[in-house]
Parts: sequence; C-alpha cells; structure tokens
Amino acid sequence: MRITTWNVNSVRQRLEHLLLFLREEAPDVLCLQELKTTDDLFPRGEIEAVGYSCAVHGQKGFNGVAILSKRPLEDVRRGLPGADDDEQSRYIEGVISVDAGVVRVASIYLPNGNPVDSAKYPYKLAWMGRLARHARDLLALEEPLVLAGDYNVIPEPRDAADPAAWEGDALYLPQTRAEFRTLLALGFTDALRACDEAAGRYTFWDYQAGAWQRNKGIRIDHLLLSPEAADRLAGTTIHKHMRGLEKPSDHVPVSVRLEM
Repeated sequence: MRITTWNVNSVRQRLEHLLLFLREEAPDVLCLQELKTTDDLFPRGEIEAVGYSCAVHGQKGFNGVAILSKRPLEDVRRGLPGADDDEQSRYIEGVISVDAGVVRVASIYLPNGNPVDSAKYPYKLAWMGRLARHARDLLALEEPLVLAGDYNVIPEPRDAADPAAWEGDALYLPQTRAEFRTLLALGFTDALRACDEAAGRYTFWDYQAGAWQRNKGIRIDHLLLSPEAADRLAGTTIHKHMRGLEKPSDHVPVSVRLEM
C-alpha cells in the first residue's frame, strides 16, 4: 500500500499536475495540503474520474486539506480536536479498510508560524500541542496510522541545504524542533529517516533566489508512522521530478510503502 503526501499549493492551479501524478504514480492514498479552495469548488469530478474518492476540508483562499483514496474512506474527521474556535482548515483524517484490517491516515497542514514575534508562532506551538494530544489518543487504538503532511518543521540541520539561513525562522527554531521530537517520542517513526539517513533529502524549494536551480531545499513534508505501521514499512520515495514541471508547487510529493 502506497500513501503519499503533497502540499499542492492550490489544487485548482495545479490540477493538471495532480491528475498526471495520480495517473502515472497511482498511489493508494494521497494526502493533499494547501488546497486554497472551498469544498464546493474542489475538483472532485476530475479526481473521481481517475479512480479516487475524496474527503475534503477546504477553506477559501488558503489552507485546506484532503485525502484521496482508491478505496472508500470511513470515519472521516474534519478539524483537529482541542480548540472549537479554530476556523483554519488544517487537519482531516479517515480510515481505509484493507484485506489485513484498517489503516488510519491523516492529512496535516501545520501552521507556518512566521513572523515569530506575532500571534502566529504561539498558534503554531499550540497547534502542535493539540496534534500531540490527539496523536496519543490515536495510538491507543493500536492501528496502522500514518500522520502525513506539510509540518512546516525542519527537524535537523541535515534537513536544510543551508541551516544557518533558517536560524530565527519558525520552521527551525529550537522550540519548534523540540515539539516535533515530542511528537516522535510518543512512538512515531519518521518514515523517510527510517529508510534513508543521508543529508540532502529535500521536499521544498522556494520560488525565490534560484532555490530549485541551486538545490537550496529543505525537508518539511513528513510521514510519521505508528508502531503498527512502522512494522510494515517497505520504503519511501521523494518524487523530486515534480518540482521541475512548468509552474510547479514549491513542494514535491513524498510516499511511503507499507506491506499490508
């Protein structure tokens, strides 16, 4: 079973790229972030036409997450528990039944947090705390669980081409990385790092300053696996070629393969 995460950076603007990826790579599940559209304007018909069902939690103009699945999605939850007044569409989860049981998948668009001297950084840290509390509850279900998404976290220096350039940024501040380690310490496995310890494994290249051409990337898109999912880990792939398309997203898809 292949599960992929991708910050598509406007699903309507990148629709042809998305359909190309679905046809050529055909993941079993694709978690999307930064849809930048409402549920009613999401291109459901085009996606269903290539064989995927859709669960969507959209928002006008920014944010928005979705899960696309070849199999029916059950027990869909829209929104991260813990703050009823949070109107930002950043979390959706669902359950997929397979021959071996079920797999629970979440699509996550964690807040950026910049500028750090604004209310955006405390919101990011609070959101990470809510995620950790919910993840702890999900672990108690003892299911294969994949928390997939754009975490807006650079976990370690090797996850950036130029770590010094990110000092003082919300993606790389010590407190941000500590919150990410707290999440891992609950019992999650960073899928890519379980398969590949090398530096230079990036998932995002900024549109500015020739970052793509100079390979000045960072790794901020992650797939975290519960112990039951980690036991089934068969490999990971960063689909770097997608960044070379015309008018691409600044993120590329990242996939994990589970032996189910």
